Amino acid sequence: MDFSVHSSRSRQCRLVLACLMLGFAVSWTFLAPGSSLRAQQVDNPAPEQKEGDAPVVEGKPNPIAHFFSSIGIVFGIIFATISVAIVALIIVLMLDLRMGEAVPAAFVEDFTGMVNKRQFKQAFELCKNDNSFLARVMTAGMARLQYGIEDAREAMLAMLDTVRSSKEAWNTYLATIGTLGPLLGLVGTVSGMIGAFQELGSSSKAPDAAKLAKEISHALVVTLAGVAIAVPAIFFYAFFKNRLTNITQATSNLADDLLTQMYHNSKKAGASGSGEVRTSATVPEK
Repeated sequence: MDFSVHSSRSRQCRLVLACLMLGFAVSWTFLAPGSSLRAQQVDNPAPEQKEGDAPVVEGKPNPIAHFFSSIGIVFGIIFATISVAIVALIIVLMLDLRMGEAVPAAFVEDFTGMVNKRQFKQAFELCKNDNSFLARVMTAGMARLQYGIEDAREAMLAMLDTVRSSKEAWNTYLATIGTLGPLLGLVGTVSGMIGAFQELGSSSKAPDAAKLAKEISHALVVTLAGVAIAVPAIFFYAFFKNRLTNITQATSNLADDLLTQMYHNSKKAGASGSGEVRTSATVPEK
């Protein structure tokens, strides 16, 4: 395995793990017993009503505080961690799946110049030392060019599929989150309804309306959180899937042009000592 590729994947894994730990810490800060939201409610109790005073009308509760208190500690930590993981994955894919990163214009210019000057060994070293999508595909094709252009193209297409699969692995996590989000929300819905029915059947008297409303609120809030994390995950999965398809197609076309140019130049190298051959390969726009 290429060491540069392995180190790049290791940095991406460390970034995702760091974001997961950050999400766990943030969710614990807001949801743990004795947190600032709950402490504020304890430190500021409702004022006692004295005789003769006007009745105190309670205002609506803070929606954010109500959301965190209704979702619960367990589901709160789970959804907060997943949310931070989604942001981390989007950042990693946004930096990795760029046309300028996969097909560097400077690399294409340097490679074309070396091939036109018959510097084939230097061109191969340039591809070998570069970690871009195009360079890795070109390295595999050039290594088999001595056995013919068709054999080189097969090796190039095999490397193309390998690199695409490695990049697509990160995007698969977004699809998994988009699928599991509503299922986690459904689990919270079922748990909340179970708690509500337990409250209804706990005694023969009329149930406590506050406790019953708390269980129903928990069920609805968890359902909302599950759907909320699934929507951006599914959207960015489709977005990055289309972007990877465009990058793969552009890399395949340009790599084939460059490899064909090098093959014909190597055939003409023995017949003519000099003479620059123009390339028809063009770098795709970003």
